[in-house]
Amino acid sequence: MADDDLDDIQLTKDCFEDIKLPITLNEVSDGQYLIDRLKGAITSKTSFSELPQLILLDLNMPRKSGLEALKEIKEDKVLCKIPIVIFSTSKAPKDIEKAYQLGASCFVNKPNTLEEWCDKMGKLAHFWFDCVKVAV
Repeated sequence: MADDDLDDIQLTKDCFEDIKLPITLNEVSDGQYLIDRLKGAITSKTSFSELPQLILLDLNMPRKSGLEALKEIKEDKVLCKIPIVIFSTSKAPKDIEKAYQLGASCFVNKPNTLEEWCDKMGKLAHFWFDCVKVAV
């Protein structure tokens, strides 16, 4: 999860714990750190199965925005296979359209309540980890 809001990260961790799926959530606080970690994993000869199975990506972050990080990931021949869910407070049509143009797998708005947040996290987790098969 790439998000500069520590409360959002903690809330997501708590929701994943509540749904009791074996999910390890690694977090980074900005898009540049996300890119650095991913590229570091590639240079250490990490197999695709050791890369994240899914990235939850906020749009508005310091140093490198979510859209900038998304673009860079989707341009990389190895990283482009990782599904990316944009998880943002933005409801702006231009942000949604741009995210899809750059290769986002889906765009999800951050909910306003704890109940809605955990409901969305449960649905996302079940879909991406129980239903979807990713090419390796």
